[in-house]
Amino acid sequence: MDVKTLCLGVLSAQPQTGYEIKKQFEVGFRHFFLAGFSSIYPALAQLASDGLVSVTSVEQSNRPDKKIYEITDAGREALRDELISTGPRHRVRSEFLVLIYFAHLMPAQHVAGVIDGMIEKWESFLLDDIDTFEKEHSGGDPNTMTPGQRFACGYGRAVLTAALAYTKRQKPQLLREIGAPEEPELDDDEPVAASPKPSEIMMAGE
Repeated sequence: MDVKTLCLGVLSAQPQTGYEIKKQFEVGFRHFFLAGFSSIYPALAQLASDGLVSVTSVEQSNRPDKKIYEITDAGREALRDELISTGPRHRVRSEFLVLIYFAHLMPAQHVAGVIDGMIEKWESFLLDDIDTFEKEHSGGDPNTMTPGQRFACGYGRAVLTAALAYTKRQKPQLLREIGAPEEPELDDDEPVAASPKPSEIMMAGE
């Protein structure tokens, strides 16, 4: 699936500007599909050229005209066909896991910093981005979100929560094994997740 399909999906709800579409990618899709202006605007231009979206220019005082994109009937049909024909692939591309995979080649202090930075980003994402998406699309009532939106948000929250807990729990062991000074262990009552086998770690691509 490409950026054009995601743009059509966003526009299937309502007409939007390029900026509003980008915000959807930054918040709603961030935990499973990344894209920026450099790929979104060329995708919109191609969709318009193919007749899958229409573009309306709206004048603004002392500012460039605002372009509003709206999906066409042909665009809805193309979106439906693409969704039906796309297989449910799930790919992971994580520079964090690549760094941790080769943690033994770096100073333990640097590895600790990498882990702490990732923990901070995950915590911020859970507290800010996913909550923001849910509030913007539900107006405080989760039932106003589509079933798929609720599923995707819940999936993102579940995966990141599990990754966060696992990373916090396994950090002391990893640092010990690559030669760092001892760190205090967590409470013995808390279960320790088993370390995954190398074959169970999904790297980038298929």
